[in-house]
Amino acid sequence: MSSVESHQEQLSQSDPSPSSNSSSSFELIDMDVGSLYEPVSSHWFYCKIIDSKELWIPFNSDDSQQLEEAHGSGKDCNERVVPTDGGRYDVHLGERMRYAVYWDEPPSEVRRCTWFYKGDKDNKYVPYSESFSQVLEETYMVAVTLDEWKKKLESPNREIIILHNPKLMVHYQPVAGADEWGSTSTEQGRPRSVKRGVENIPVDIHCGEPLQIDHLVFVVHGIGPACDLRFRSIVQCVNDFRSVSLNLLQTHFKKAQENQQIGRVEFLPVNWHSPLHSTGVDIDLQRITLPSINRLRHFTNDTILDVFFYNSPTYCQTIVDTVASEMNRIYTLFLQRNPDFKGGVSIAGHSLGSLILFDILTNQKDSFGDIDSEKGSFRTVEDQGPTLEEELKKLQLSEFLTVFEKEKVDKEALALCTEKDLQEMGIPLGPRKKILNHFRTRKNSMGVNRSATSASEVNIPKENGDYLDVGIGQVSVKYPRLNYKPEIFFAFGSPIGMFLTVRGLRRIDPNYQFPTCKGFFNIYHPFDPVAYRIEPMVVPEVEFEPMLIPHHKGRKRMHLELREGFTRMSMDLKNNLLGSLRMAWKSFTRAPYPALQASETAEETEAESESSSEKSSEVNTEETPAEVKEELPINVGMLNGGQRIDYVLQEKPIESFNEYLFALQSHLCYWESEDTVLLVLKEIYQTQGISLDQPLQ
Repeated sequence: MSSVESHQEQLSQSDPSPSSNSSSSFELIDMDVGSLYEPVSSHWFYCKIIDSKELWIPFNSDDSQQLEEAHGSGKDCNERVVPTDGGRYDVHLGERMRYAVYWDEPPSEVRRCTWFYKGDKDNKYVPYSESFSQVLEETYMVAVTLDEWKKKLESPNREIIILHNPKLMVHYQPVAGADEWGSTSTEQGRPRSVKRGVENIPVDIHCGEPLQIDHLVFVVHGIGPACDLRFRSIVQCVNDFRSVSLNLLQTHFKKAQENQQIGRVEFLPVNWHSPLHSTGVDIDLQRITLPSINRLRHFTNDTILDVFFYNSPTYCQTIVDTVASEMNRIYTLFLQRNPDFKGGVSIAGHSLGSLILFDILTNQKDSFGDIDSEKGSFRTVEDQGPTLEEELKKLQLSEFLTVFEKEKVDKEALALCTEKDLQEMGIPLGPRKKILNHFRTRKNSMGVNRSATSASEVNIPKENGDYLDVGIGQVSVKYPRLNYKPEIFFAFGSPIGMFLTVRGLRRIDPNYQFPTCKGFFNIYHPFDPVAYRIEPMVVPEVEFEPMLIPHHKGRKRMHLELREGFTRMSMDLKNNLLGSLRMAWKSFTRAPYPALQASETAEETEAESESSSEKSSEVNTEETPAEVKEELPINVGMLNGGQRIDYVLQEKPIESFNEYLFALQSHLCYWESEDTVLLVLKEIYQTQGISLDQPLQ
């Protein structure tokens, strides 16, 4: 150890100016020799393995305080289990391990940290073990009490720590032995900074989450195990979504928080990819996968094939069972851990996950909606009516109502009557054909004889506008029941519209709504290649723009406002130019002889003004900007309780330069999108009568 001691002497006699290797730890500091010892304050950390590297992350201040109180509670402290991170993780003090509550995740090591040293390749500090930190603290206490410094300690892995003074403490890695030339390696002997107490290291420690949970949201992922461009899992992406929501609650619901009207919204991930691929299908696919372009084929098997799995009856059953059972299991566990929870539940799905939730919601059963989960069909509100009298009135056959009443034939019995039965009741040939054709068409639309009916016949709307039932071509599986009624369904980057169209559905009945869910929001980025609209399937005869989601700062993005301004200006210039050309052309073609009578001239002038006003109104009607049309009220049915369904995000300025370049990123942008999270929070809290501090424009 002589080389270390000599190095130490050189450091103590060197220039006090800071160097790049030791940062500011080599400054000479005037000290108060009479300073008193104060015990170090501890903070709790847990270790996450990210890209095969250990990263020590601090608990938030509330969780750390709870852990410290449990640690000092007495003999039974090692048997304590402390819930942390809003109740999503449990810390077993005796094991010093942190376990996930609602999902599967490798446990993380936990430490009560007081002393830290700077890492090898970054500026992040690593905590010493609890036992060695105690040794360091005892040595530090002796040095402060006796004012005797330059204390040297050796760590369990033979590293050297030297305490020069309270502000100058360094850590040396083991020095390699002398080689055959008699020289030693100085690179491994480079000192690293040592800090005492978490307040002396650069680390962000957040405050704890509000204890009150107002609403619970289950989030279902799409294809593949990764959910964003950084190949993170659904758990990590939902963590970001939750963090953004906590920040937005502090900024946009500050008044409600100060009045203690709200707490927070809990977001919990639902993973169905792992159970699906644990069925042995990956081994079967590997046998038939070609050896060429191995990485691309592996990516295809792990992600894109999930779409085909969902269209397979065998694996579709596995997927819907997994999603529903996971949500039911987590909901039951959540209520056990939060017995005072009185809030509602909503669900959210990304990409294919939104389609899974859509199919599950469509096939739920409720007292006010009859849903045949095995056949998988929309049953709309009109299934309960109309009456026989209304049916005959539509067919202009009301005069035969007394005949059917005399024979005690109701609507259901009339649907079972044959032509011979109607003939025996004295119904003429023409009305017989109308009645038989009407009920035959109704049977086909209800899917009673769906196997013998083509998709075009099922889905083409009838001329009289009736939509009793529409088959959506779902895979024939048994859809499970949920243990709760979701209040709102949020779809992010959803292909629901495309899948319904491919299944043969051309229109959704405006009166249709989910049996157990009142709200439905289809949220998408304008450049998302997987997203499709829903509203044109409800109102196909009207063209209108989706609702533009406000920017979370309360206005449109600047480039969108400029674009709209230029569009309006160009339209005005175009209209003015057309008007000027029209007036010039009329002046050229006007008769040169003023031999017309005054009355005729007045009449022609009046006619010209009327025709020009008509033409200008036609031009204005054809070229009305989108926002003018948007002002008119649009009825998009009851799928979202009469509210709008399609909501589009505002693209960023850099994204508007090249749509194709940001297409993939647009499909994965929702997890960290403040605009998306704010819309979700706004709609959830509106169900509780709580609005934003300042309504967004």
